[in-house]
Amino acid sequence: MDMDLSQDVTSLVRELVDTPSVSGAERALADAVEAGLRAQPHLEVVRDGDTLVARTHLGRGERVVLAGHLDTVPENGNLPSRLDGDLLWGLGSCDMKGGLAVLLHLAATVPLPTRDVTFLAYECEEVSADRNGLKRLAQTRPDLLEADFAVLMEPTDGEVEGGCQGTLTVEVTARGARAHTARSWMGENAIHAMKPLLDLLTSYEPRRPVVDGITYREGLNAVFTRGGIARNVVPDECVISVNHRFAPDRDLASAEAHLRELFAGYEVAVVDASEAARPGLGHPAARSFVRSVTDVELDRAVELGRVRAKLGWTDVSLFSGLGVPAVNFGPGDPTLAHHKDEHVSLTSVAACEKRLRSWLTGD
Repeated sequence: MDMDLSQDVTSLVRELVDTPSVSGAERALADAVEAGLRAQPHLEVVRDGDTLVARTHLGRGERVVLAGHLDTVPENGNLPSRLDGDLLWGLGSCDMKGGLAVLLHLAATVPLPTRDVTFLAYECEEVSADRNGLKRLAQTRPDLLEADFAVLMEPTDGEVEGGCQGTLTVEVTARGARAHTARSWMGENAIHAMKPLLDLLTSYEPRRPVVDGITYREGLNAVFTRGGIARNVVPDECVISVNHRFAPDRDLASAEAHLRELFAGYEVAVVDASEAARPGLGHPAARSFVRSVTDVELDRAVELGRVRAKLGWTDVSLFSGLGVPAVNFGPGDPTLAHHKDEHVSLTSVAACEKRLRSWLTGD
């Protein structure tokens, strides 16, 4: 199946939504997108699995990346798409086929951008990191991701969200001694030993550091707990999983050291970790981007809330790890992502496309 990437961007969104692409089953969509990209003589196209990279080579002074994922979460009775006035309802409409449509339409219709552009559509963002097409490229073909600045087309309601939080999950373990509950004084209850930890989490005051002019808010929360043997046995072990969201002025090592200090006296084991990403808003390409998509300079955009911190983790972290400053920017309300009633405003898709076109062409 060929896909006409030059068609009206709002029509392209609907075609993308109606082409199912649950994580691990992106092949049909990747084939259609590849055909559409290869039809553009100004693009060099590279395919790696079901991940596509299309690049201009115009010898410009800067190279920027526009990136978006092809995949969606599993269907939940929300296909095919449904159009109701300005709203397109359907799986992936918000996260992130609205942004993907913008990216692909610009790839086809901006043959002479003022900056060289790498357009990237990748697989398996919604599942475990070991399957992520962008991560694979970062490990095997980092040359394809070289750039001065990157924009990840995640839904942000058309505002700029800089960088992202890091995430660190640890398992905190308390040890005790088993005993019959009829003679509980002969044991040591590991669940009861967790009270100081829970008190600490309840009273924890998260930092709100300012990074590159925007304010992040950290978080520390218990997310799982396990313990207990039987109704008549004092438990000798209790484990609480704690997730820490940390600002990009810290790296993983310092975030882990912070948790180990907080949880001194308990066993602490890291079970999941991803670095944060600085927004890099001081870079000239980033300042130009903000000015183009918000119509004001960076400092004023921050004051107006048009530029804000990304409170969550996204693949901008992978770009940051390669030394490429990155932001999130795309159409759609991020709170609708993965919902059965997911939808996107076509007006917002068109507005996003117009702003990015202006940035890429200088018009």
